[in-house]
Amino acid sequence: MPALKGWKQTFAIALSGLLIAAPARAVVSAGGTPTALHSETDGDAEADRQAVSREIERFRGSSISISQAMAIAESRHAGATTADVSFDGASGVPVYRVKTLHKDRIWRHTINAATGELVGGEAALPLAELDHEDRDNLAALGTIRHRLADAVRVAEHAASGKAISGGLVRERGRLNFAIVVISGDDLKEVILEPPGARTK
Repeated sequence: MPALKGWKQTFAIALSGLLIAAPARAVVSAGGTPTALHSETDGDAEADRQAVSREIERFRGSSISISQAMAIAESRHAGATTADVSFDGASGVPVYRVKTLHKDRIWRHTINAATGELVGGEAALPLAELDHEDRDNLAALGTIRHRLADAVRVAEHAASGKAISGGLVRERGRLNFAIVVISGDDLKEVILEPPGARTK
């Protein structure tokens, strides 16, 4: 899941009234490189910056948005909901990697970021094969009324940018959405806590 290393500032944004279906709270962190965008050159700061810059440029050149990629993947199975999505510009063709939850399976989709076409079919993994924590997170996702698509809209508004990845993260017994947004030349991580996502 997305996370920030070396963040410089954190500030909370009150979102009541922003969207009727908005998650309860957003925290935006800025100034670091989300791990979702780190290359295999971790440890070499200049190489990391260059890799992230290339990834951002490829993302900006894409015709398909993250919201469109999620909608394309969800349309493959009626009633599916996105659990995780990320942009991958490192391969020959930039793609979105989307994981959707449908009934008792996680479906993995690769969506061409230029055309919106499904690349290489889809793969399914039964929930029973996931570890206990992942199963709990996905079970909680099914019980809350908010979707990752809602969190992406709120995060893009809160951070004034375009989302490049998003997924679930659990912190202190709470299931949150973590969205990475490109805002200008900065990467910001927005953490959104949906109402009703707390656990025992």
